[in-house]
Amino acid sequence: MSTALIIEDDPDQAILVSNLIALRGFRTVVAHSGREGLMRARTQPPGLILLDLMLPDTNGFDVCRRLRSDPVTRAAPIVMVTAMDNPPHRQRGYRVGANAYVTKPFAPADLYEAIKSAIQWRADLDRGKVHGEIQVELPSESSLLLEVNEFLTGLCRETPLDGEQIAQLRQSIMEMGQNAIEWGNRHRAEAIVTITYRTYEDRVEVVIRDQGSGFDPKRLPHAAGPEDPIAHMDVREKLGLREGGFGMMISRGMLDELRYNVRGNEVTLVKRFNTSGVVASR
Repeated sequence: MSTALIIEDDPDQAILVSNLIALRGFRTVVAHSGREGLMRARTQPPGLILLDLMLPDTNGFDVCRRLRSDPVTRAAPIVMVTAMDNPPHRQRGYRVGANAYVTKPFAPADLYEAIKSAIQWRADLDRGKVHGEIQVELPSESSLLLEVNEFLTGLCRETPLDGEQIAQLRQSIMEMGQNAIEWGNRHRAEAIVTITYRTYEDRVEVVIRDQGSGFDPKRLPHAAGPEDPIAHMDVREKLGLREGGFGMMISRGMLDELRYNVRGNEVTLVKRFNTSGVVASR
């Protein structure tokens, strides 16, 4: 029987959730604070975590971020169950690694659907031999991209990547994420950038996807090229774009692999672990 950890300070709400998920075959354990929840999750890793946002000692966002940053609990399915029903809170929940978000009061069917989605996410990880996966969605705002990148950098510190490799991946995420905001979504704040972070036995992959129409990476009149790295400056100035255009070239030099999908609106950044004791090639 799989264990479900309920992190909830309201006793009545904890009993309600416990009774509902017991009907789905879970054995339940309740923690009444964020600190207690983190301790229980680490000492007895659960098959499911249901997390309230309003806790007496901290908030659920911080708890979720710490769960995702710990190798022991990184792959646990997490459902946020909260009375905070507004888009910014929901978006922030996904940015720190929640798999599903349910608002109080909720119907049992809503809770069961969220649990199903979270558990399916874990099953997909297991089938793909992925050690951990976090997917976040953010509006096309550079400040939110920076927030997500800081979070992902913290996750990278728990992998075999060394400090230089982490710095290289961090810079590449900022470059490619900014391209998604600027070129893919054209600075439309309502357009979403999806960032998926995956760890495997030998590497870290970060997939960045925008909602734009895509492009051909081989034909970029506005970008730097190895044969003429400054020819794009006039084009960018006329279009009102940030100076530079070296993002793709820089990222290719700092990563072990950089590849686009056929449409050109999704890029995968790959950084392999340095198992030989020598800094990875650039």
